[in-house]
Amino acid sequence: MLGGAGALLGVAAVPAQAAEVAFATHCIPPSGSGVDPVDGTTKVEITAPATAKVGDEVEVVWKFVQAASKNPGPIDLPANSVKPTGTLKAAGAQTAGIAMEGPQENPVIPKGSDMVMSDMKGKLKLTAPGELTLTPDAYDINVLGTVTKCAPTEAVKPAGTINVTSGGGTSSTSPTPTGSATVTSTPTNTASATPSASASESDGTGGQTEFTGKQVDIPYTCQSPLGEKKATSPIQINAKKDGGSFGLTVQFKKSVMDSPADIPKDSVRPSMEVVLGGADKGTVHVEGPTNSEPIKTGDPIEIPDLTGTYKPGASGESTLSPGVLTIEALGTTTTCKPDRTAVSLTLDTTEQANGASGGSSSGGTTGGSSGATTGGLAETGSESHGALKALGLVAGTAVLLGAAVFTFLPRRQAR
Repeated sequence: MLGGAGALLGVAAVPAQAAEVAFATHCIPPSGSGVDPVDGTTKVEITAPATAKVGDEVEVVWKFVQAASKNPGPIDLPANSVKPTGTLKAAGAQTAGIAMEGPQENPVIPKGSDMVMSDMKGKLKLTAPGELTLTPDAYDINVLGTVTKCAPTEAVKPAGTINVTSGGGTSSTSPTPTGSATVTSTPTNTASATPSASASESDGTGGQTEFTGKQVDIPYTCQSPLGEKKATSPIQINAKKDGGSFGLTVQFKKSVMDSPADIPKDSVRPSMEVVLGGADKGTVHVEGPTNSEPIKTGDPIEIPDLTGTYKPGASGESTLSPGVLTIEALGTTTTCKPDRTAVSLTLDTTEQANGASGGSSSGGTTGGSSGATTGGLAETGSESHGALKALGLVAGTAVLLGAAVFTFLPRRQAR
């Protein structure tokens, strides 16, 4: 009896087996990244049951022992920013492509260090008895919303074998893929109403202290560690008079991309130079605080209003236009300059001691009310508090390369 029980236990057990295989790999970075393809060696360990029976659904694990390349920079890849997916070929007793997927989990990957990717898993329902071999095939690596595609450049040896026995199971279809490699977000933009009242029109009332600018669409070019990125953003600049000076608020109103990765708190800081024109000259620096809370993958990035104080350096009709936008995030700086700019707000100003005109402020000057040709990007909402919802950090960290582009796309202000 004891011997028989032992025999039954031996049949019921499904021992796991692991085997490692290495293969030459060609990896293609995301389009527009400016990085050449990478050739290297991928080492994979496949774990699967040694035996199973027809009708069983078995789980297979793909472990990356070695990726095809290191992370050469220019930035450290943040934690939980790398997600692998791929295909494992089943052959022999049955033929199938097993969709493999790993969670978006990884430690911080410093520049120059080995890539670290989570284990991928997939399932296959067994349909025929016999020997079933498992062979790694192409895989994708999604980093911060961009995908690097890697494929073998030589015949790959099987890395696992399952002995499938007849067990009275019913036939089944090929496995269903478990997920997609690319996680992207589709912003839905709804521009808010465009305020148009100017300070010069309202000064005649004698008591107005708050001035709402008009929304202007500004095309801009951003230079990041990876390269160049273009976008257009609607912008509005508002002001509140305080004595002879004005408190400025720059708000971003349009819809925004969701975050493609977890963003730590206090890691994103925006600032802008508002360009003066008309009677006055120079720029006014406005900035916002860093993000006060971590931002999870899939959530919008919320950046508070950019604020600063404008002290007029000339008397007359002075204009304010969007200028250079600077984004500091995760140790890198992205600078966005407008291809052309336009006046968002016009103010009747009175010269103040040590005011802006003729000062040392950097930045271009604007012309009259029609706008100017220098400055940078910004976006504002109405006079009330609004949030810039933007994501930098999208578009470009190639997984085997570690490059990144910070592109800030604004979101509609919630009132």
